[in-house]
Amino acid sequence: MIKVAIMGYGTVGSGVYEVIRTNEKSIDKKVGQKLRIKYVLDLREFPDDPVMEVLTHDFEDIINDEEVRIVAEVMGGLHPAYEFTKRCLETGKSVCTSNKELVAEYGAELIQIAKDHQVNYLFEASVGGGIPIIRPLNSSLTADVILEVSGILNGTTNYMLTKMDREGLEYLDVLKEAQDKGYAELHPEADVEGWDACRKIAILTSLASGNQVDYRDIYTEGITKITSEDFLYAKKLNRSVKLLAISRKVGDTYCAMVSPALVHREHPLYVVNDVFNAVFVKGNMLGNSMFYGSGAGKLPTASAVAGDMVDAARHLGKIITLFWDPEKLELAPVEQMNRRFFIRVKSDAEPEKLFGDGERIHAGISGEIGFITPVMTEAEYAEKAKDAQIISMIRVEG
Repeated sequence: MIKVAIMGYGTVGSGVYEVIRTNEKSIDKKVGQKLRIKYVLDLREFPDDPVMEVLTHDFEDIINDEEVRIVAEVMGGLHPAYEFTKRCLETGKSVCTSNKELVAEYGAELIQIAKDHQVNYLFEASVGGGIPIIRPLNSSLTADVILEVSGILNGTTNYMLTKMDREGLEYLDVLKEAQDKGYAELHPEADVEGWDACRKIAILTSLASGNQVDYRDIYTEGITKITSEDFLYAKKLNRSVKLLAISRKVGDTYCAMVSPALVHREHPLYVVNDVFNAVFVKGNMLGNSMFYGSGAGKLPTASAVAGDMVDAARHLGKIITLFWDPEKLELAPVEQMNRRFFIRVKSDAEPEKLFGDGERIHAGISGEIGFITPVMTEAEYAEKAKDAQIISMIRVEG
């Protein structure tokens, strides 16, 4: 019998508890022996909840119990999650997590600590919730050079943009609705400013490159400036606005950014709506592939954590190799990235004089027109845009 512990009994933690209890027979069969929860760590009490049978308020109970071989860290945040995870690994316990903040900040270090102590640090649920993407990047696609990994990595913003697209609503109205439905936090900055997607693309780029990527080096722009007028133009162009996290190979490194983009209906990410997420991967041999599913939520995320726990149980005493070296990868400057840009300018403007031949778009909005520039670098666009009196800009994908 393998004993496990869960640190945190919030949304995801209670989900992990439910998955393991509900799918007990199936999990036991796949592990090859019984897998049972011995502790659930939380500071709160949960009257009338069966979890009270295994609830502890003391982290030392888990650390000092040699029977506990695997721990799920679903506390969230950096501290004390980092300290608890590190101690578990150093004590010879594998750790499985959904904590994207912790993985983005300390992933390479914790993987090395796990390796040094013949245990595993697994984090499938840290990117895309229930979507399997970490394992494919780390095992199935290791023969390929990853030319691009990008996607819609935040369910809250995707839900909001979908509502704006379908119903013509304004940003603040959609944000309030998302908060009322529990899709957005009271303080939603991590989602709407793009920080959540930024950490996730940093993790994916680290795995694609094999080196540590600092999320602070990634240019990040959220959806707070997107308006209903932007969607009127998007419809004229057979496109929609999505918050994309993009990482493309440039020479021996990658160029990464997070920003809203106009995505054409022929692009596979165009059909990803509501709270769903998707990750698009391009390999030099595989070509294009996409991983799609529930990017957040209690049970999808918990399923991914529990799946890692099963994997850890099947590899007790064996290291699951993760190609993520602590040496930092210097990203290519975002200014080098090539693309077209959609701009809104006053109707009497002559954007062709600044940007060259492009495409004018009329969406029936008084006093302004839309314009798609020719392909140019971010640096070239920034220089030309200084004198353009631009109302707004969205990058064009594809």
